[in-house]
Amino acid sequence: MEDVTTPEPLTLFTADGVRIDAGHLRGGGDVCFVLAHGFTCSWRQPALRRIAGALNARGGVLALDFRGHGRSGGHSTVGDREVLDVDAAVTAARRRGYRHIAVTGFSMGGAVVVRHAALHGGVDAVVSVSAPARWYYRGTVPMRRVHWVIERRLGRLAVRLARGTRIAAAGWDPVPEAPHEIAGRIAPVPLLVVHGDADAFFPLEHAHQLYGAASEPKELWIEPAFGHAEVAATPDLIERIAKWATDAVSP
Repeated sequence: MEDVTTPEPLTLFTADGVRIDAGHLRGGGDVCFVLAHGFTCSWRQPALRRIAGALNARGGVLALDFRGHGRSGGHSTVGDREVLDVDAAVTAARRRGYRHIAVTGFSMGGAVVVRHAALHGGVDAVVSVSAPARWYYRGTVPMRRVHWVIERRLGRLAVRLARGTRIAAAGWDPVPEAPHEIAGRIAPVPLLVVHGDADAFFPLEHAHQLYGAASEPKELWIEPAFGHAEVAATPDLIERIAKWATDAVSP
């Protein structure tokens, strides 16, 4: 008998030729969650596997490693060309027969799914958790550390050795559209913005800016005592997100 709890390993290729490592959990019904992780994370890590398992109770799950992360090829562009990685995952989910795709991203992944839905479309619901609304934010100590990692050669070497994350050295040219600048293009696809009032990386102003820039239909959840992204997400929060997404795509 097939073990449905073990992800089907997938190798995807993006429109610009980057190899993407992914895993697929078959679910009942016609909804698939495309799960997008945060910076330096991987779908194979326990926190993401736990989230994928919770989402799988309500549909299929296709989780991916962004370029430059985990077993994927290429180098991270920290939210720019990662929209092509999500697009490859959405295409793979469609090929597996799912009628409805709910892209669900955390932190950097939350910014990417917003940008993907606005620029590429082809999805039925968007969930952005703990995401930045704009680029170059340095207002917290953790984000100043992140910028050091991205912008300095020593920082890029350190994160490659510590986390296996390979970051493109060239930087952005041109600077990609920030999530809040294009969030209005997502409609009429429903958008859920989730943010914690205990987020140490991005304060609540990011959630309000992203939500304010989006068009209806949209929802904003400010979660009490919720920290940042995957590690802080509780089973209850993931279950509520899964229910919101499946309800949003229901006829």
